[in-house]
Amino acid sequence: MERYPEHTTATVDSLRNSGWKHALAAGDREGYSSMWQSLSAAARTAIENGLHSEGKSLWLLADACSMMLNPSSSNEPFKPFMIMSGRRSSLPIDFHQSDVELFSAFAEEVDDPWLQARLADLVWLLIEPRSPKHALLAIDAYRQLPLDSETWIRGSRECWQRAISLTKMLKSGAGDRMNEIETAILAAFDKSRKEDVYLALWVSDMLAMHRLGQDHGPSIATKLEALARSFDVEGDLHRARDYFDAASRWFHKTGNISKAAEMTACLAEGWVKEAIARLSSEQPSNMVAASFYESALQTYRKIPHSERNTHRADERIAELHKHLNDAGAKSLTEMGVISSPTIDISEIVETAINAVKGKSTLDALAAFANIYRGAQAAKIREFSEKMLREHPLQALFSATHMSRDGRVIAKRPGMGFGDADSDENKATLWAEMVKHYGMELGLVVQGEIWPALEILRLEHRLRVEDFIFIANRSPIVPEDRKQLMGRALFAGYDNDFVVALQILIPQIEHMVRWHLKAAGVKTTNIDKDGIENENGLSTLMEIPQATQIFGEDLTFELKALLCDAFGPNLRNELAHGLLSEEECQSTYAIYAWWLGIKIVFNTFWNAARKAQTKKEQ
Repeated sequence: MERYPEHTTATVDSLRNSGWKHALAAGDREGYSSMWQSLSAAARTAIENGLHSEGKSLWLLADACSMMLNPSSSNEPFKPFMIMSGRRSSLPIDFHQSDVELFSAFAEEVDDPWLQARLADLVWLLIEPRSPKHALLAIDAYRQLPLDSETWIRGSRECWQRAISLTKMLKSGAGDRMNEIETAILAAFDKSRKEDVYLALWVSDMLAMHRLGQDHGPSIATKLEALARSFDVEGDLHRARDYFDAASRWFHKTGNISKAAEMTACLAEGWVKEAIARLSSEQPSNMVAASFYESALQTYRKIPHSERNTHRADERIAELHKHLNDAGAKSLTEMGVISSPTIDISEIVETAINAVKGKSTLDALAAFANIYRGAQAAKIREFSEKMLREHPLQALFSATHMSRDGRVIAKRPGMGFGDADSDENKATLWAEMVKHYGMELGLVVQGEIWPALEILRLEHRLRVEDFIFIANRSPIVPEDRKQLMGRALFAGYDNDFVVALQILIPQIEHMVRWHLKAAGVKTTNIDKDGIENENGLSTLMEIPQATQIFGEDLTFELKALLCDAFGPNLRNELAHGLLSEEECQSTYAIYAWWLGIKIVFNTFWNAARKAQTKKEQ
């Protein structure tokens, strides 16, 4: 659709006379997206009134404001706001050289910091040779944006992070701006109050992300602790946990291991309080309580051994294991399964779509992460035993499994008539279980996960920072791997399962190893030369404590999906470079990514749902 006549030109004068100030003032000032809407509406009006040059000027400004800021990337800091049906909204490469020169001439006289920052940043990115003055202009404009809760969620977070990124790029050329930025952020942190809800947490996270405020670490940690305890007293358990977690990280940065452990213990007890509250609520749920107890267990395991006696960590872990087992047993009666009397995938697809469709972002993610309960090892074992009894002939003969290139990768012995607990019979049963598990995954991915994911992508635009935020607050993810885990989950959401698998599977292995070590389990072996090596995931999953820590169902899935030659064997296939690009997008690969979402997201989701329910009441 033509916006304006083909040969229409825009000039600095047409920009000045376009009425851009009035357009922005008349609209809702809610960040760049609202600016894009206001400017594009004004552009259409100008064209309808025959003001072609002014209309084109407004369209250029609208396109500049339409892009999403991606401060984590130095080379590609802007992303399209929308991608649909093979088309997208504007990117920097869409601007002609004449447009960039026009922005360069106009940027210095713009008195709106949002618009000035965007124009100067685009000029810095696109003009050749680059001019540091435009980067400095962008930095100074970004720094004018308020550091308050309302502006933060409308885009000032990304803007301040972009200012930091540009300042680091310029190094000494930025003068004293980094110190000034640090001072401004610290001032915003000091000024923040409990009524600002998450502002102090957000600001402290930004300081930590960019390694700023290190000299103020003790005071930052102390204030985060005070806010955490205040929320805890008021019964706002979700916010209290987030602040206890942040306080623990900041105390750890300062070297105060004792206080860090104390905050971790408070965080763990917050999960326990959440479980007790859910069990005593009007709609009690043992299933949700079990997930809270699990989070408490995982959190207690983070406490260093030197501090465990102080906080009775080992005793609490034993007590919480009992509560977890009790809640888990009772939750069986609460579980529902999406099923169909016949293999009618259309009904399953419709159910999956409706589970996600029309919900808020958080509720949609929650529905997606729980669109499928996950494999139930006991039921798969029971069904496999039944099939072997009813069709014994197929089990009497041994079987050989070959890879795609003709290699023998696994052999299953024939099932005998003797002891059911013999090694041969156990191996046959296991192979049968993995086979039925694989068949189930095909239906789950095509009928539930993929349709729900398409709706999630269509109705919501999530960023990598959102997944990192979730991973940061998931106690099952090791502290130093939260960024990687968040990026892996985002890659799959962004339809890049090749990257998702490359990051996710090694991080799952590290997560398993990390939790086993935290439980005091030896995860290494010493070879004949006296060299101590870490065991691989296949070996780790055979350790008895793995089932105790991760539960029977998840342990089965990690073994069958990632480690076993009778199944997809994704971990070993990936480690040996045997997965092609196409195979990285198979139903098994998609399921592995979704399983990562489920593992990492559910504790966050349960807490968020509790907070939302309380807010609505």
